[in-house]
Amino acid sequence: MTSFTIPTLETDRLFLRAPREEDFAAEYDFFASDASRFVGGPLPPHRTWRALATVIGHWALRGFGFWALEDKATGTYQGRVGLWFPMGWKEREIGWTLMPHATGHGYATEAAIAARAHAYELLGWDSAISQIDPANTASKAVARRLGARFESHYEDPEYGTMEIWRHLSAAAVKEAAQ
Repeated sequence: MTSFTIPTLETDRLFLRAPREEDFAAEYDFFASDASRFVGGPLPPHRTWRALATVIGHWALRGFGFWALEDKATGTYQGRVGLWFPMGWKEREIGWTLMPHATGHGYATEAAIAARAHAYELLGWDSAISQIDPANTASKAVARRLGARFESHYEDPEYGTMEIWRHLSAAAVKEAAQ
């Protein structure tokens, strides 16, 4: 059996923590709705549970993955943000999926900055992308706030035409912080 630890990160308003089975209820509601259309939904309950298990399994296989976002003040599950590179993916990615009640509050940007710092400073990544559906204007706005720029289109075998957004390099993030 593989043993792994999912680190907890902290931002001003959020804990980025290991996903838990109790997050399923919010994920189920999200994936039962049209709000999930940009991330493979809507999905029936059994596929939503498998998607949550995949998120956890990615940590075991790759040593990184998506964190669950928990509001520090309320303990409410807000969604997930993290690092993603499943088999067949174009490149290592920084991704975000927020629950509908959590959109518009800057949580994705706040958590993605923490995830990117983890990737660059602890995992040694020098670059990352975000793969975004061309119609997902909210996700593209998050990418822009993170300093990412549209790079190209990509034909994903599962999701179809996607946009590749290139994040600032590790060197550029380090330089900007100085």
